[in-house]
Amino acid sequence: MARVFVTRELPGPALARLREAHDTTVWPDPLPPGRAALLEHAAPADALLTLLTDRIDAELIAAAPRLKVIANYAVGYDNIDVDAATARGIGVGNTPDALTEATADLTFALLMAAARRITEAAAFARSGQWQTWEPAGFLGADVYGATLGIIGLGRIGQAVARRAAGFGMEVLTTETRDQHNLEHLLRRSDYVSIHLPLTAGTRNLIGTDAFALMKPTAILINTARGAIVDREALAQALHTGQIAGAALDVTSPEPLPPDDPLWQAPNLLVVPHIGSATWSARERMTEIAVENILAGLEGRPLPHQVPSQVTD
Repeated sequence: MARVFVTRELPGPALARLREAHDTTVWPDPLPPGRAALLEHAAPADALLTLLTDRIDAELIAAAPRLKVIANYAVGYDNIDVDAATARGIGVGNTPDALTEATADLTFALLMAAARRITEAAAFARSGQWQTWEPAGFLGADVYGATLGIIGLGRIGQAVARRAAGFGMEVLTTETRDQHNLEHLLRRSDYVSIHLPLTAGTRNLIGTDAFALMKPTAILINTARGAIVDREALAQALHTGQIAGAALDVTSPEPLPPDDPLWQAPNLLVVPHIGSATWSARERMTEIAVENILAGLEGRPLPHQVPSQVTD
């Protein structure tokens, strides 16, 4: 039996399959293992099932001489040094498709909540201040017929575009390689939604220059990775009214420290990285991660290998 370390307890029954097949240790705490604990448990492991909160860098990979496969419980894998793993012949898997529709749903939920000021209105109603119907109370922005700019047209971006069609929205799309198209999208869009992986090229992509191009009525939605948005520039854009609002499922760091200035920005909605948080999506993610582990330990190709390791 191989030794497998899983860095958090996961939803669904699939972990039972892993426990039956291999000597599996699951980190028991609700918070992720610290660096020392992660190194300690990785050192004798043949396989790791990791979360985006776990930094699997070259140092850790070098300290795990038996390691054959890493399964990341996410679509993104910027927490893993894939080059270092590839150099060792270690397969790296992710969980594509399983969370596409759930994340697209949340994207649209954030868009709607920010546009129609749902959280503010709900808090007002609960506070006891609500006295009557007000003709000018909690006025928001139209969604139907508005223009949605989608930055990154992978699975999730395409799923968001399908939802936008139901609202009669004009959809503009771009990839980061086309700077002219990106600038056009930022200028035209009433809502800008980010669906990119975090890379050296996308880090802080949406910063001071991008906000300067956006409409003062525009709302930014990010369900991708927090570091794609320059949080200091975002706080400035919100404080000065350069854009109308932002709705974030992801931040950098996660969580934001309680004293981070971004918390003081107006018209900001933040939720705690719940894009894939449905029972079916998370259980399917567990199944896919386990499938990747079992395949790697049996010397088979990973059924869901990260794109940067796919050569054909």
